[in-house]
Amino acid sequence: MNTQIWDLRKYEENVVKYPKLNEIKETLLNDGLVAIPTETVYGLGANARNEHAVRKIYEAKGRPSDNPLIVHIHQREQLEEFVDGIDERVSKLMDVFWPGPISFILPLKTGYLCEKVTGGLNSIAVRMPSHKIGRALLQYIDEPIAAPSANLSGRPSPTKFDHVFQDLNGKVDGIVNGDQSEEGLESTVLDCTQYPFRIARPGSITTSMIEQVLPGSIQKANYFEKDKPIAPGMKYKHYSPDTPLTIVENLTHKIDNNEKWNDVVFIFPISMKYLLPENAQFIPLCDDEQDIKGANHNLYSVLHSIDSSNDIKHAYIYSFEKKDQSEAIMNRMLKAAGNEVIEGDEL
Repeated sequence: MNTQIWDLRKYEENVVKYPKLNEIKETLLNDGLVAIPTETVYGLGANARNEHAVRKIYEAKGRPSDNPLIVHIHQREQLEEFVDGIDERVSKLMDVFWPGPISFILPLKTGYLCEKVTGGLNSIAVRMPSHKIGRALLQYIDEPIAAPSANLSGRPSPTKFDHVFQDLNGKVDGIVNGDQSEEGLESTVLDCTQYPFRIARPGSITTSMIEQVLPGSIQKANYFEKDKPIAPGMKYKHYSPDTPLTIVENLTHKIDNNEKWNDVVFIFPISMKYLLPENAQFIPLCDDEQDIKGANHNLYSVLHSIDSSNDIKHAYIYSFEKKDQSEAIMNRMLKAAGNEVIEGDEL
């Protein structure tokens, strides 16, 4: 398959001036797959009303067929076609956080979206991206677009055009180049089919942020449950580089130089570089131990980069202190490392 590339970066402020914009729309409305940028990660888009197109998402990604997809919209009026009622508390959260990096799992009204997009559930996850290019495309296309991350299933999610191209060139109809995603981690997924609500997948919209709007509205969830997933990333191995990855907790001592570090990389905050062996490779994850936003932004790019080096046989990554703000990145790291965690004094 020949994959078309559409570079929209210089049209960010006015996407409708892009001369080939109708090509993107026609591709998506005629069974095609198009990778589009969002503020979280790049999404692999298909018309959520087209069973054949959505099936092609699973084929291109090698994605398990029971792993549900998130539907992307550009305005709330679109929900009337496929959502069976919106609780006033959910509406209040939408007022605050949309457009933005949060998806709401809502009761499904059948008959509008294709069955394949829901993973066989009676609910649907929906979000409204804030990315200028991504949202402008959704507005121009004016159809609900199913869009999981635009990568091969299980691999680190793509936050740059290059990541998408590496995984999906020749497997999809087109890729929109919109430069690097701002957030760097997938959206928070909030299950609103019960109350209290529960966060099915943590993201940059945290429990405390939601409870500032609706106090006491969140029930603690198990992000690693294995049965029937209600959100992407809950059941299968995700975000994993090919390079073996280990999470390091509580590193407080200087690690001595040793030949065993020659083909190892440490992915740590810059502020902790002085603790690492000089003969090991170093990739900065963020500025310091408090820079969780920077780590969110950089994580997937770092995981992609270690696989591109033939000199790296193992990677060690810094573990953030467990708190509300770090819940999302630690969720992704644990998945990527297969829960492989060691104490710093073991190094």
